[in-house]
Amino acid sequence: MNILYLAWKNVIKNPLNLLMSVILFGLGVGLISFLLLFNSQLKEKFDKNLADIDLVVGAKGSPLQMILCSMYHIDNPTGNIPIKNAAPLLREPHPLIKQAVPLSLGDSYKSYRIVGTNHEILGLYGATVAEGDLWKNDFEVTLGHTVAQESGLKLGDKFVSSHGFADDADLAHDHAAFVVKGILAPTGSVIDQLILTNTASIWLVHEHHGEENEGAATHEEDHHHHDHGEDHIHDNSNADLLAHPEQEITSVLIRYRNKTNFQALNFGRNINENTEMQAASPAIEINRLYSMIGLGTDAIRNLAILIAIVSALSIFISLYKGLRERRYELALMRVMGAHRSGLFALVILEGLILAGIGFAVGSLVSHLGMNWAAGFLKQDFRYSFTGWKWLHEEWYILGASLVLGLIASLLPAIQAARTDINKTLSEK
Repeated sequence: MNILYLAWKNVIKNPLNLLMSVILFGLGVGLISFLLLFNSQLKEKFDKNLADIDLVVGAKGSPLQMILCSMYHIDNPTGNIPIKNAAPLLREPHPLIKQAVPLSLGDSYKSYRIVGTNHEILGLYGATVAEGDLWKNDFEVTLGHTVAQESGLKLGDKFVSSHGFADDADLAHDHAAFVVKGILAPTGSVIDQLILTNTASIWLVHEHHGEENEGAATHEEDHHHHDHGEDHIHDNSNADLLAHPEQEITSVLIRYRNKTNFQALNFGRNINENTEMQAASPAIEINRLYSMIGLGTDAIRNLAILIAIVSALSIFISLYKGLRERRYELALMRVMGAHRSGLFALVILEGLILAGIGFAVGSLVSHLGMNWAAGFLKQDFRYSFTGWKWLHEEWYILGASLVLGLIASLLPAIQAARTDINKTLSEK
């Protein structure tokens, strides 16, 4: 008789023991696998959106909040800063700054953020135009790939923004409509989830915030004036921003000319100590975030390891108990010519089968759980996660699972190999 088939029959002979072992083992494996899936995808998205940005400058407050808001667009701004304060950062050429990209936040459409900025933001994320063109005049926008896909907006479509970052019709700015001029190609970065326009459009929307609608003719005339007036930004450059020192922006994304320059290393500290603005290093703040997340995930991982060890003990008890019940059966197998090594291998196989089933169940549950959680994560943070991704670390989990099954079955297997034929048969 095939030893693998015999081992399988022995495993399923006691469904209660099988169920208990598989549930415990699957729970431990599932938790570890889920944490790996979540952490790897979170880190991948955070690292990709670092975009080689060295410093973020904005209003004083929580530096982590400022980074999450300005770079990952998953938090609220710490406030705004006057352009006159940020002017030294925006002037070109700057001895330390290679690139300074201003951001103005405050409005959204269907919870997708509308960002007032210049065309240089595309270079940060390697973005290119797939359809249409980049925004040029006031109230023109270019959509990120995800925004276009999920909102249904197409070239030439018009829409109105909502104040804040929630999809609330009561907060809509009905006096001014944006028009879609272009759609970006997918990048896999945060820019896919943004609606890009010029900074003046953000100012104009909020200048009219709270005013009554003065009629379609007045609005058209006013909109025409914004498109062609000399007081507003049209070429999306920092030079035009500097012409409006009393206006405000949310933050500035900065790339250094030389990251190892001593002055560059102290640049953020000088801003924090000598200005009314706040500077934060994305790499430092994200590492701090990883550390905070790590405290929770470490506790869950340790719990999962403990559950896996308990499940290995469950497998051991199951096999040991089964061995006592099958002593006569094993003795008969010896009489019929089975070797000690065959009995040893039989029990080892049973342990490995139990561990393998536990791993398969746990892995399946973790991937299904991640795919289920992905819907909530996307709804809350606009980041796409998936459970249908196999990590190479999961091969290590499989190996560890089989090792636990091997260890759990080792003692029962040795006892099976040492079965005393005469004594067992005489007892019967």
